[in-house]
Amino acid sequence: MSVETVIGRHLGGRIIVLIGDLTDQAVDAIVNAANASLLGGGGVDGAIHRRGGPAILEACRAIRATRYPKGLPTGEAVITTAGELPARHVIHTVGPIYGQHRGDEPRLLANCYRRSIEVAREHELATIAFPAISTGVYGYPADEAAVVVSRALSQCLAADDSLAEVRLVFFSRSHAESFVSAAVFGQSGESA
Repeated sequence: MSVETVIGRHLGGRIIVLIGDLTDQAVDAIVNAANASLLGGGGVDGAIHRRGGPAILEACRAIRATRYPKGLPTGEAVITTAGELPARHVIHTVGPIYGQHRGDEPRLLANCYRRSIEVAREHELATIAFPAISTGVYGYPADEAAVVVSRALSQCLAADDSLAEVRLVFFSRSHAESFVSAAVFGQSGESA
């Protein structure tokens, strides 16, 4: 198990920003920053599939065969087993590739978080852990993502208190601190 460092708590402690390994999170669900194929890939997606084992890939193949034969649309979310991970489930979502969605990136990124939380609620889950969706190879600027994500999560958690804890898990201190400095939890403003 990796060492975790809490960088910040927001919205009455329901949101925890921390440095750690997403695949070590013992929560009801971790969120996978998946690609549309749902068949594994690099980064967070690859790490989840490697550590979780073949059960995750089998579940993703079943989803592709039945619900999303053309691939999971950007901003949508689905749930599978977590296989051998300490989490109970994996919620897969496809983030936007920055600059490829004609200015619709903020809405699509917010939908990744909103839909993941909706899926968690539908399955009566109380704890969820997210990576920094789209900020890696998909090129979403971290400071812009922080504003979108913090607003989306603030709105979701204000609407319903069934989700007890949302973890935002960053692999490095610099990314976690950048997120916290740009986030606008609980502040008013134009929503994504």
